[in-house]
Amino acid sequence: MSIQENYRDIKSRLPENVQLVAVSKTHPVSSIQEVYDLGQKVFGENKVQELVEKHPLLPKDIKWHIIGHLQTNKVKYIAEFIDTIQSIDSEKLLKEVNKEARKYNRKIKVLLQVKIAEEDTKFGLEIEEAKSLFEKFVNGEFENIEITGLMGMATFTEDENQIKNEFSVLKKLFNQLSQTKKLETLSMGMSDDFPIAIECGANSVRVGSAIFGRRDYSI
Repeated sequence: MSIQENYRDIKSRLPENVQLVAVSKTHPVSSIQEVYDLGQKVFGENKVQELVEKHPLLPKDIKWHIIGHLQTNKVKYIAEFIDTIQSIDSEKLLKEVNKEARKYNRKIKVLLQVKIAEEDTKFGLEIEEAKSLFEKFVNGEFENIEITGLMGMATFTEDENQIKNEFSVLKKLFNQLSQTKKLETLSMGMSDDFPIAIECGANSVRVGSAIFGRRDYSI
């Protein structure tokens, strides 16, 4: 299927209340424009350098999300235009985003990335760390960021029960934190597991290869 057909297929499978983040990492500007022309406005990138190169070449009303691991020394390159950083995995990073947002008199939306997978390779906060950071935010410690939700990645496995259990852990935390201050976004699920994520309460999914096809990692 073409990119357009893939995109329409994915959109047809999403409930109205579920946001689609089209993950465009390693894909050319022309492919992103193709999906944008079909009405998609939210795109996700993993790497700052790639995002900085693409940003000036594409429509200015795109809402860019960083979804990959973000180093503190790279925040300054995206602070002026980034819509949402989904991968806040430390207090140090949160402080840096707050500092850089202040320079542009902005409030940057962020999601706390929580480690729910059993794999050692996944980044993320432990549940108690996420609770602590959220409490500091509620108490006014980070004036130039807005914690709007949580993000998590399940273990890469064929075991659907394990995936459901991991997503359910994040949904439970989302509900707990929302009792203090209502959160908007629960970002769970990618090309392979987004239907399970939606079933478990996700209202934002990150889909790349199911739209754009296989990624070319040589670029």
